[in-house]
Amino acid sequence: MESEIIGLVVALLLWVAWAMITERRQRRLEELGRLPPGPRWWPVVGNIFQLGWSPHESFAKLAHKHGPIMTLWLGSMSTVVISSNEVARDMFKNHDVVLAGRKIYEAMKGDYGNEGSLITAQYGPHWRMLRRLCTSEFFVTSRLDATGGIRSRCIDRMVQFIEDAGGSGTGAVDVGRFFFLMAFNLIGNLMFSKDLLDIKSERGAKFFYHAGKVMELAGKPNVADFLPILRWLDPQRIRRKTQFHVKRAFEIAGGFIKERREMFTAGTDTTTSTLEWAMAELLHNPKTQHKVQAELRSVIGPNQKLGEKDIENLPYLKAVIKETLRLHPPLPFLVPHMAMNSCNMLGYYIPKETQILVNVWAIGRDPATWKDPLVFKPERFLESNMEVDYRGHHFEFIPFGSGRRMCPAIPLASRVLPVALGSLLHSFDWVLADGLKPEDMDMSERMGITLRKAVPLKAIPIPYKGHQTQVS
Repeated sequence: MESEIIGLVVALLLWVAWAMITERRQRRLEELGRLPPGPRWWPVVGNIFQLGWSPHESFAKLAHKHGPIMTLWLGSMSTVVISSNEVARDMFKNHDVVLAGRKIYEAMKGDYGNEGSLITAQYGPHWRMLRRLCTSEFFVTSRLDATGGIRSRCIDRMVQFIEDAGGSGTGAVDVGRFFFLMAFNLIGNLMFSKDLLDIKSERGAKFFYHAGKVMELAGKPNVADFLPILRWLDPQRIRRKTQFHVKRAFEIAGGFIKERREMFTAGTDTTTSTLEWAMAELLHNPKTQHKVQAELRSVIGPNQKLGEKDIENLPYLKAVIKETLRLHPPLPFLVPHMAMNSCNMLGYYIPKETQILVNVWAIGRDPATWKDPLVFKPERFLESNMEVDYRGHHFEFIPFGSGRRMCPAIPLASRVLPVALGSLLHSFDWVLADGLKPEDMDMSERMGITLRKAVPLKAIPIPYKGHQTQVS
């Protein structure tokens, strides 16, 4: 009993000493330079209790009060949150190199390290080598043109799987799961010339579960990131749980992908998230669904397949993809940046190792930029004054980021997303399961690294009479 009391007292004294050191450091940084404004913080915990269940929403609300560039203290972690296209423009144009570091969370640490990943490796020669390999081997135009047939076969198989699972219009399907398997097998074919998962086996379902848990846990607020003294304890067991699911996912997919794993975990989940949200918004807005289907069926004849060459003739379908990315960017904060050295931005002091979060979710819903920002309205992208794309040059619309650390797979995504979505809309008419009405759909979000739909989308695919599935 006495030893337990002594241990408790020692722990308490260490906690108080660490709190005093942390508070002194925060005060010193504030005195050293003029940090961006922000809400008042509490000793030890900082602004943690202002995170809320949806940090991207909480930060957007705080930005209305404290400005588009603000400082938050998440425990001892200094964080600068950017919430407007003007500040994002300055960051990526004038401070791209110094802010190109990566903030590595505890969940990302373990047996499966981060330096072998293009996404999480720190900026430097090794990262530049990985980037060159990625762009030259996978995403250069000539290579993408040469692999068009692979993408077509993967999408055709997805359509066939859905038709089989849907029972010719009599059963509901988990739409996100089919998108996930398509994306995973697409990357598997590009890298290893084979499908890695099969919808008819349990392996696909298990991998879908474990990969989803990895993305969920890695994006979950972790007290061990905010209070370094607790890292060795891993009090929420987030690091251990994440590594468990990572290990199980890789065991299922096979040991031969271990060295190239980030292509799978990032490419599949972001693709799945975007396509599931697109289908959800269309089912939530039936008039929009009918409009995009009318365009598809007027351009693509009966018993014909949608191909990548057809996309330029389908402006409304492209607008649907853009509007989905505006409202539901797959990574609401992108992948967190880190200041590799101290710098000054817009007159504010940014200390070394500060975490930089670009709230692209808030930027895409900014009423100063977007009319009716909360309304799903693809027509906005067809207006003559809305010539914007998502390739990192228009800072009001950067769902894939900008600058050196922007997503290298944009050339692939711009081909896969419209063809995958368009193929399902051309091949099937879609209705909600269990008689659910569009206005009663649950459109809430589930926070992880990616912004997934909280309630998985279940819908019934009814084969379109003018279409006959073709699998090559």
